[in-house]
Amino acid sequence: MSQFLGLRTVIYGVTDIAEAKAWYMRLLEQEPYFDAECYVGFNVGGFELGLDPDARSVTSRADGVVAYWGVEDIAAQVERLNALGARQHSETVDVGEGILMATFLDPYGNIFGLIQNPHFQAE
Repeated sequence: MSQFLGLRTVIYGVTDIAEAKAWYMRLLEQEPYFDAECYVGFNVGGFELGLDPDARSVTSRADGVVAYWGVEDIAAQVERLNALGARQHSETVDVGEGILMATFLDPYGNIFGLIQNPHFQAE
């Protein structure tokens, strides 16, 4: 058995935790399950999307690492993210076999990936 259990948490560094919490509540259409001045956590389909105001001062954003969040309808989510003020980082790309991917920059400079993959089902 592998020692790795799969993706659990993606943490985005933010400059204003209250503003970021409000933006992600609109994006995810839900309240956080954990809400403190030092960290806000959302349960997104069994995975955690975290907001950390200290992460920006400790590390710089790594453009080479992108977490992709699964969606059913990528075109609808691309439209939604644009309407919420995110900036498209890469266009929607068909990488084969019906798998579509796109990335955005959230208002805090983090890369937010979307993937529509009809072949992958979370266990």
